[in-house]
Amino acid sequence: MTAVAPAAARRERILQEAVRQRLLDPEQSLLAGFVDLDGVAATARALHDAFPRSPEVPGALHTFAAKANCLVPVLRELRRQGLGCEVATAGELARARAAGFPAGRIVFDAPAKTRAELERALALGVTVNADSFQELERISRLLGERASRSRIGVRLNCQVGGGAIAAMSTATSTSKFGVPLTDPGNRERLLRAFGEHPWLTWVHTHTGSQGCPLDLMARGVAQAVDFADQVTAAFGEGRIAGIDIGGGLPVNFADDEVTPTFATYVEQLRAHAPGLFDGRYAVVTEFGRSLLAKNGFMAAYVEYTKTAGGRPIAVTHAGVQVATRTVFGPDAWPLRIEAYDPNGTARRDRPVRQDIAGPACFAGDLLARDRALPPLRPGDLVVVPDTGAYYFSTPFHYNSLPEPAVYGVRTGADGQTAFTLIRPAQDPWHLTERDGVNVLPEDPVPAGAGDAR
Repeated sequence: MTAVAPAAARRERILQEAVRQRLLDPEQSLLAGFVDLDGVAATARALHDAFPRSPEVPGALHTFAAKANCLVPVLRELRRQGLGCEVATAGELARARAAGFPAGRIVFDAPAKTRAELERALALGVTVNADSFQELERISRLLGERASRSRIGVRLNCQVGGGAIAAMSTATSTSKFGVPLTDPGNRERLLRAFGEHPWLTWVHTHTGSQGCPLDLMARGVAQAVDFADQVTAAFGEGRIAGIDIGGGLPVNFADDEVTPTFATYVEQLRAHAPGLFDGRYAVVTEFGRSLLAKNGFMAAYVEYTKTAGGRPIAVTHAGVQVATRTVFGPDAWPLRIEAYDPNGTARRDRPVRQDIAGPACFAGDLLARDRALPPLRPGDLVVVPDTGAYYFSTPFHYNSLPEPAVYGVRTGADGQTAFTLIRPAQDPWHLTERDGVNVLPEDPVPAGAGDAR
């Protein structure tokens, strides 16, 4: 008998308990997301441990990229694990504040910050990384003669190239992000900006995420350290207080192994950018997917099965609304699918090739195509691992499909599984309330309705 990996065994235990407690139910709770809070804590410890700390080199401020999972209870848990928060919109800033992050541990990055957003961030003392020369000038006008508690930096596009997924590559020659460092005249213009603005004390860069090799990411950081050294040479020691190296550690979606690790990335950083660790600069990171992806999964019921053109199809309640990137970019964002019986026990029948379809009303709503899995039956459950970031936490409201419930999971000292509601499921019959219309399913049908002649 093939041994079951610890992560897979844990998913099975969680799933069985969720079914027993009717958090998953074939009539009422057709789809749910689960966040392994014990796993989140372990991953946060691994991040803290990977970056060196000593009297000469204080530990880095690790901020979590809120876009990866912006649910306030999840953000609150990350705060308890010693992380700060990186935000890219006013909405994410509001969520970070609601989760209890102090302003001094929040970093605001976005390419289109409005005047009102900047005013609020600067008043709070949130760190701001400007994305362009025009934004630097806007900040200068907002500050005027008054001081701000905010740390202010500028994002560099170090233009070191892209990875395997173009949409995730932010350091290409034509990327929309940051000041392109190698464009003619930009390095000199940036140096002048540091000379003109004494409040400009940080450098920020982010090469990309999924699909970007570690050495490419580390070379981008090396360019940022080199520029910081150039500013220091021009204006004196201490002119640059710190370097924000972004996040972007890729995630292994092929199996349960956690690779690459934060420690492996730090090895690459030491090789390419040793100056990052000599104590001259404070360090900030902005990891997201790598902290949450493998600490979450979603589970959905199979409603129907059919065969078309000789291929079996399982129609489930998980599709584009919770796996948008996978549905629209299946080659770049493939996901594993696991088959379970209605009690949450893994099916181990001989696999057959089949499609795993979602509930949305378009042909491309597929989680997997021609995938070898044990034969699925109506009432079975499919589990989609590695979806703790960007999937069920960031729903797509296609077809007015409701947001699923999300539960936090812990294992107590007694070995019992305990669930905490992170986000309640939306009632599909009450979605119209968001449109200002209160229509209840029990409303009587008006006399004569449907009798138009």
